[in-house]
Amino acid sequence: MTKPLQPAIRFKGFTDAWEQRSFSELVAIERGGSPRPINDYITEEEDGLNWIKIGDAPSQGYFINETTQKIKKEGLSKTRKVYPGDLILSNSMSFGRPYIMGIEGCIHDGWLVIRNVKNIFDIIFLCSLLGSNNMINQYKRRAAGSTVNNLNKELVGSTSVSYPSINEQENISKLLSFIDRILTLHQFGPVI
Repeated sequence: MTKPLQPAIRFKGFTDAWEQRSFSELVAIERGGSPRPINDYITEEEDGLNWIKIGDAPSQGYFINETTQKIKKEGLSKTRKVYPGDLILSNSMSFGRPYIMGIEGCIHDGWLVIRNVKNIFDIIFLCSLLGSNNMINQYKRRAAGSTVNNLNKELVGSTSVSYPSINEQENISKLLSFIDRILTLHQFGPVI
C-alpha cells in the first residue's frame, strides 16, 4: 500500500485520507468470450441471451439497458455472463469508456468485466474512476511497448486506484449523476 491521498477539495464533513491500492486487490476482473462462429449462435428467439456489443453502449449515461442481438443458450459455455451492477470495459486500444450493466447478458472477448465483489465501491463512482484520465494514462503507460496495445485483466488489475469511504463515494456519485443529467438535457433537451 502506498501513501494515503488527501484531496484538496472535499465535501463538507469528509476529512479521512483516501486509500490507495492495486486495483486487483479490490475487484474481480475477467475477460469475455465468444462462441464461434458467432453467426451460428445469433438468435431471434425471445429466450435468447442478451449479446452485448459496443454498439449497445449509450452515447450518454452509464448504463447498458438493451441489446440489438441475442445468442442461443448453447453459446453460454463459450462466453462470459454479466449481471446488473457489473461494469464492462472495452479492452481495445481505444480503451473504451466503462459501462454499468443494467441487464443480464453475455460479453465477447472485446470486453472485460469488473465485479465489485468486496463491495468497496459505489458503482457510479467506480465507473467514473475507470474512465478517468488517471486510469487511462495508467493503461497507456502499461500497454506501451506491446505489439498490440490492448487491455487485459492483468494490465487493468495492476493499476493503482485511490478511493474514499463509501459515504464520500456516494456523495461524489450524486454530483457526477447530476452533472451527467445536465449535460444530457443540454445536448438532447428535456426527456418526456
